[in-house]
Amino acid sequence: MKQRVVCGAVLCFLLALLPSVAYAGDSIPKAGWKRGIGEPLTDAGTKKPNLQIIDDGYAQGAPVGGFGAGTFSRTYAGDFSRWHLKTGVHKYQAIYANQFAMYQAVEGSSEGTAQVLSTSHPASQSLNRWNWNYPVGAGDYYSLYPKSWYDYKWNKFPAHVTVEQFSPILPNNYRETSYPVAVYRWHAENPTNQTVHVSILLSWTNMVGWSRGVSSTFSEHLSEGNTNRFMSESRNSATVKGIVFDRHRAGGPVSDEWDGQMAIAALESSGVEVSYQTTYLPDGDGSDIWTPFSKDGKLANSDRQWVSSGENLAGAIAVTFTLKPGEKRTVPMVISWDLPIVEFGAGRKWYRHYTDFYGTSGTNAWKIAADGLTNATKWSDAIDSWQAPYVEDESKPLWYRGALFNELYVLADGGSLWGRPVESAKDTKSSFGFMECFDYPYYNTLDVLFYGSMPLIKFWPDLDKQVMRAFADTVPTEIDDKYMWMWKSIQTGKEQFRTRKVKGAVPHDLGVPNEDPFIQVNQFSWQDTNGWKDLNPKFVLMVYRDFVFTGNKDIKFLRYTWPAVTEALAYVEKFASTGDGIPQNDGYPDQTYDEWVVRGESAYCGSLWLAALRAGEEMGRALGDTNNVAKYHELFVRGQASYIKNLWNGEYFLYDTQSEYKDDIQAEQLAGQWYANMTGLGNLVSTEMQKKALKKVFDFNVMKFGNGNMGAVSGMAADGSIIEKKDNEQVGEVWTGATFSVAALMLGDGMKEEGYRTAWGVYHVVYETKGYWFRTPEAYDITGNFRASMYMRPAGIWAMEMTAPPGAASASGKPARGNSAAALSASP
Repeated sequence: MKQRVVCGAVLCFLLALLPSVAYAGDSIPKAGWKRGIGEPLTDAGTKKPNLQIIDDGYAQGAPVGGFGAGTFSRTYAGDFSRWHLKTGVHKYQAIYANQFAMYQAVEGSSEGTAQVLSTSHPASQSLNRWNWNYPVGAGDYYSLYPKSWYDYKWNKFPAHVTVEQFSPILPNNYRETSYPVAVYRWHAENPTNQTVHVSILLSWTNMVGWSRGVSSTFSEHLSEGNTNRFMSESRNSATVKGIVFDRHRAGGPVSDEWDGQMAIAALESSGVEVSYQTTYLPDGDGSDIWTPFSKDGKLANSDRQWVSSGENLAGAIAVTFTLKPGEKRTVPMVISWDLPIVEFGAGRKWYRHYTDFYGTSGTNAWKIAADGLTNATKWSDAIDSWQAPYVEDESKPLWYRGALFNELYVLADGGSLWGRPVESAKDTKSSFGFMECFDYPYYNTLDVLFYGSMPLIKFWPDLDKQVMRAFADTVPTEIDDKYMWMWKSIQTGKEQFRTRKVKGAVPHDLGVPNEDPFIQVNQFSWQDTNGWKDLNPKFVLMVYRDFVFTGNKDIKFLRYTWPAVTEALAYVEKFASTGDGIPQNDGYPDQTYDEWVVRGESAYCGSLWLAALRAGEEMGRALGDTNNVAKYHELFVRGQASYIKNLWNGEYFLYDTQSEYKDDIQAEQLAGQWYANMTGLGNLVSTEMQKKALKKVFDFNVMKFGNGNMGAVSGMAADGSIIEKKDNEQVGEVWTGATFSVAALMLGDGMKEEGYRTAWGVYHVVYETKGYWFRTPEAYDITGNFRASMYMRPAGIWAMEMTAPPGAASASGKPARGNSAAALSASP
């Protein structure tokens, strides 16, 4: 058995060295989002003018880096600018020494062309000997996360070269998906009748020590003690060559979160030469790199090295090969990093999940890089195999197939943590979480995760179930510290306070980076979420969803969460004070729309409550808890009758029964039905009611807002006018992830044309007109200006692939799983 494993590893490595048999530019999936390299955008969207939030502009690109590993992004213009290496902190600053460049020359010509592969250039005089400003539009950028491509097409380059970049984000994979490695596979083809020499340069800064501080740039970075060293290691029939970026430290493993290593590496094999410059000054003119590279595509093979006394250091490698007429070749390069420790504001330290496989010393960047080179082809093929059934499904719109994958970026890039406390035993199960966004930096915000966790349960169910166990653990706890209740303090003009966490209430979040996340929960102080009417039902529905989407078999998971489920339902039941079975909203924004006042019974929270009761009934049945089965069924029947009687007006379900918004049309009025369809719970209201309400939403919230080209506005007045309120911007916003949930319900109810048109409005704004790619916001208004970029909720686009339980027919609209409520056939 051991011999087979060794032989398999050797074969995998040899395959990585073989020239490509098909040019990558021919195999870029047509579903990939496409934009000309560096192409400017007219009338780009901006943040809403009254908000102090992140707005880095539309120069963005797909990130690299595994879940919880830290990430960074290269923009579609070619510069490395977005950095999430320090967990929970967003930095945006172009580091110009971190760059690719290309050299090409026809054999026999007197000189070649050397060009930095970025359409921008440094504002200072640094690296002024380099040839900057790659022509805008000379090729195309594509993305289908976790992959993206730059397809270079410039008349000064005789060979056609494309780079394919990715990290090994793979479904049902809890190892490589965590790796801190970025793979760049360079695919080159010579379409001419002359021999062409090609060289690719990768320059990188020693960024060890740069993740200090929480500012939006690297203004707090320190380079003291940094040093670079050249590495060369034989692996089978090739040699891994590259540079490790390290620092001079006392012996022992790293102990600070900013400490560790980075590395760049490439494979030298038959026909491929790797040259290098171990150290140079990135704030100088760059001549020690550009003079030799622009001459023949090679570096000086200088192993000059020293320890920094504060000056920034960089290093570079170049891969050089020759293409005969018609020849094709694929050459991999990698960037890796080993920054094993995460430290949050309260001082607790965590080991990132990848350290379970590479150790916690912080000195294994070279091994990670070498493994990346060895497995580059295998990982690339695995990503293609995963994506193919979705992106090749021509029964669905092309834009949608691409958006499905491009909206996955936030799982890694949204400040994700995947790890265990440093003081914990090595076999401790890793916690997982990603943030609502960097403007609202709450981990696993449950009312938003209700949408944004769809791809987790679909592709990484063990992670999602671990998150739900963590929430279950919090339900019986109480944290009686007093905190400011911000919204109410503003409303009343004097300080108002909330209890941090009440027993029985599901917390809004699992904490924030500035405190002690996953330990100190429910930090959100804008509202008193102990009284929210959506959190507990959402928790119950997510537990049931996770059970259903993992085959209805994980009884152990149900037993673990069942005490929290029953306590959560009992807690909300207390708010059903009128005896009609529906919780009453309390006259403040006590649900996810946290500026939108709700009073009395409401469509949104009421539908979630009904669905949660049905989920509780089914979970109780699976566990043999007959008492709770009977209880939840009786509550459902009673609540359902009241819901229809008090909220249905013959065309749609009213926003609520008592507030100034009561007659308004809410896009998400049937959010509970969406989950009920997805999990096979059956109709909460009749199919006819569902379709009438959705038709109203489509005709008003979608088609009467932005000419039907922007998605579903959250609320619309009954007369079809846009609602404008100074103290409630949310009612007049399109919420991107909420729009996807409405579209999913439409698809589930057989309204295919309306569903895709509704969702397309978000795609149109984000990817076509306003430039919000890879920073999809929570919301935007009628002008297209946004609030809260890099947001969690839009990952809920995957709900459109989950309109019925696994293996069940979608668009049935029929009762399922034993639902016998009398009102299912009620006429509208």
